[in-house]
Amino acid sequence: MTQNTTKTQTTVVVTGASGRTGSRVAGAARAAGLTVRAASRAQGFDWEDPTTWARTLRGADAAYLMYPSDVGSPAAAEGVGALAREAVGLGVRRLVLLSARGEDQALPTEAALKASGAQWTIVRGTWFSQNFSEGPLVEGMVNGELVFPAAEVKEPFVDVRDIADVVVAALTSGDRYAGRTLELTGPRLLSWREAVAEISGAAGRTITYTPVPTRAYGEALAGFGVPPEEVELLIEVFETLMDGRNAHVTDDVREVLGREPRDFADFAREAAAAGVWQA
Repeated sequence: MTQNTTKTQTTVVVTGASGRTGSRVAGAARAAGLTVRAASRAQGFDWEDPTTWARTLRGADAAYLMYPSDVGSPAAAEGVGALAREAVGLGVRRLVLLSARGEDQALPTEAALKASGAQWTIVRGTWFSQNFSEGPLVEGMVNGELVFPAAEVKEPFVDVRDIADVVVAALTSGDRYAGRTLELTGPRLLSWREAVAEISGAAGRTITYTPVPTRAYGEALAGFGVPPEEVELLIEVFETLMDGRNAHVTDDVREVLGREPRDFADFAREAAAAGVWQA
């Protein structure tokens, strides 16, 4: 008699599954043969309502945690810690957290994950290339000008597809990356001015970069209706991150994926071909 064996398929909860990183993590996870359980308000999951967590986590094997607004907010440390503890209690011990490279404000959130009893991996991303093509910066660039408080600091912009691939590798490599903090960067440094110039060239139209003081940028955000407490946090974060602390690349993408990270020029060319920055 032939014994009938059933292959267990890993189920991963993906928070923020409709967002910039979560959508790519979900896609990469499916491509790797994982079962994805999307966690968003549309699916009944709410970071601000702990009563919605258990039904999303129960029966899963792992989870990708992306806290909305900012991983450095006080609410993030509380929320991630509480959700991680609940996940561990339900048997979901493999947790990967998206954090921010160089953001001191994110350290309490990372500490809360580490204290939860989970088999954790922290993925610290630098500034996303896709922040230029998705989200609030796009409108200004379509209108021909990016106004941002980055001065002339250099940044190793990272493609969110690389983040997604690293997250899935961490989820599917057993304990290899458990207890590790990975810092993900692109392959080279660019200032915001240089990045916008590359986008301008790829898009075939003039887009300028105008640096402004951080406080002035915060006042503009407040004028757009961003809540005061969020404005103050963003001002604090920008003042921290834009001091040059992230102006160096790492080998972590290559270590995990066995290839070079995607280059910003490739991102700019692909997004321009899709018409992202056309007026």
